[in-house]
Amino acid sequence: MKKKVFVLGVCTLLLCGCGKTIPTLSNGEEAVVTFTNGDKISVNELYKEIKDDYALQTLIQMIDKKVLEAEYPDEVEAKKETAESAVKAMIENYGEESFKQMLQSYYGYTSIDAYKESYYVNAMQNLAIVDYGKSKVTDKEMQKYYDESIYGDILIDHILIPANLTDDMSSDEKSKEQDRAKAEAQKVIDELKKSENAKERFAELAKEYSKDESTKENGGSLGYINIGTLSQEYDEIVKAAVSLKNNSYSTEIITTELGYHVIFREDQREKASFDDVKDSIRETLGNKKLESDETMSITALTELRKKYGVEIVDSEIQKQYGNYISNMITSIENQKKDSTNN
Repeated sequence: MKKKVFVLGVCTLLLCGCGKTIPTLSNGEEAVVTFTNGDKISVNELYKEIKDDYALQTLIQMIDKKVLEAEYPDEVEAKKETAESAVKAMIENYGEESFKQMLQSYYGYTSIDAYKESYYVNAMQNLAIVDYGKSKVTDKEMQKYYDESIYGDILIDHILIPANLTDDMSSDEKSKEQDRAKAEAQKVIDELKKSENAKERFAELAKEYSKDESTKENGGSLGYINIGTLSQEYDEIVKAAVSLKNNSYSTEIITTELGYHVIFREDQREKASFDDVKDSIRETLGNKKLESDETMSITALTELRKKYGVEIVDSEIQKQYGNYISNMITSIENQKKDSTNN
């Protein structure tokens, strides 16, 4: 990271010259450093020294900026605003001087502007990566997902009984508390089994047992919900409700990070048509592909560079680029193998 930022600083110096007239050598090369004895260090000399160690990452960022701005012209201003807002928030959080020091000490950026530029390019890169993931989703995969994983909104009531765990509890104490909460949830199910009007009894038990203060007085009603409507924990509740019939309750305790739930399914709406949700399905499945194969993010950008005919003329940097891409893919594949073996 520090190497990349050094070149960004150098490029700024070469391009801007700090507002001064740039001196030249006798052969016409621009000088970036002069000495009192008349010696100079030229742009070419500097380039030869830094290209083996510093040039590649900066060059990739410069290439991707041009390519991505051509590919996504309508996103340029929005992503620049995103970068600007992110930097502004961090300055407000840390203070400008502290933020500058943190960028340099921990991330190697020599200026806030250099970090902002990197943030912006990264946001543009993500557009290409997401689109690449979506492009690999087939119609057959989308139809299968629609048939098996898209549901109509379900009207669900729930009773939440959490285990009251604290950090200072021993393992045995935590286990006993979890057993207590489970037993209480099971008691709710047993009470429902004895009732003649399960819906009415569920509402009574919600007031008595549920620790969800926002729903207990309303019979535990979560309203019509679906996958993604509430927090991730509630997705498990939706999945459990799918297997129930209307006006029935769960006879098995549903466990989430929030605690132990008993649910009642009141109603289910007809699910949206395939055409109405196909774009969101494509995005969901595309993201799943990217998560399962991290090399796709590298391939997405290399393919886009090829699309725009990017050719690295300098043979040494071209070789570095090829090795860099190969090493990145190998590293990801090795990490995946290690995690699988462990």
